[in-house]
Amino acid sequence: MSIGAPGTLIRMGVLALLWGSGFLWIKLALTGLPPVQLTVIRCALGAAVLLVLARWAGQRLPRGRRIWGRLLVAAFFCNALPFALFSIGELTVDSGIAGVMNATTPLWSLLIGIAIGGERGITAVRAGGLVLGFAGILLIFAPWQKSGGLFGWGTLALLGAGISYAVAFAYMGRKLVGQGGPIAISAAQLLTATGLSALALPFDAAPTGPLNVTAVLAVVVLGIFGTGVTFYLNYRLIADEGATSAATVGYLLPVVSVALGAIVLGEELGPRVLAGMAVVLLGVALTRYVRSSASKSISSPSCQPSPSVSRS
Repeated sequence: MSIGAPGTLIRMGVLALLWGSGFLWIKLALTGLPPVQLTVIRCALGAAVLLVLARWAGQRLPRGRRIWGRLLVAAFFCNALPFALFSIGELTVDSGIAGVMNATTPLWSLLIGIAIGGERGITAVRAGGLVLGFAGILLIFAPWQKSGGLFGWGTLALLGAGISYAVAFAYMGRKLVGQGGPIAISAAQLLTATGLSALALPFDAAPTGPLNVTAVLAVVVLGIFGTGVTFYLNYRLIADEGATSAATVGYLLPVVSVALGAIVLGEELGPRVLAGMAVVLLGVALTRYVRSSASKSISSPSCQPSPSVSRS
């Protein structure tokens, strides 16, 4: 099916809205839940949804210590660590900017690919995109300003989340592709992430406010729809329309997160931030440019989507 078909565009739009709204739900959940608690609940609810969908699809959880050992690594870098870092980052950084930082994952993926020898034949276009993408990040946070711009610990946490996703994509592309039913694999991964996140509960920060209805509803929506259901929709989109359609959704996420942050939370976005977002997305697009149109899905699962979900 063509990426321009109405049905495909609707499905891509719904998926982008659900996934892109995740940064809004994180911000709202933080009004009554500390970051690690939010991460544990999110992973647990996402795992529960995927367990139900895996059973419905006739897929069983994997067996064997080797696969569970690989899932332990994937769950840490693809779920437990970045989910917690995004929550920590949004304590001080707007949800819209968090969404833009999520889109930087392909930049880190390219750097990691170059470092481990997985990326060959880097063209001038892709190299230029890498430089442009990081220039966009600097433009957004403006660390040269006397006030420090938007740069701070929250910024480092968000960048760390993007790097963590990139490490996860590189690892899963080598170790988890083709390892059984993808829904069951993702359910197992989120179950593992739940356990890993729970280990950090004793070190969790104090909540920013008392537990409230908004925070509870936000984390429930984030876990069920923003983590569990959206993975299944992404999986179906890849299966039915191909990896290109699924990868395109990744470019829509920062647009959705910025729009929702401004409309719902009243987050202010100056010309510099908007320009920086445009530069980042252009840089990311250039890093994904290849002469061949062929692409394949490299990963599983339960990572948040980004333009790096597929590669050529």
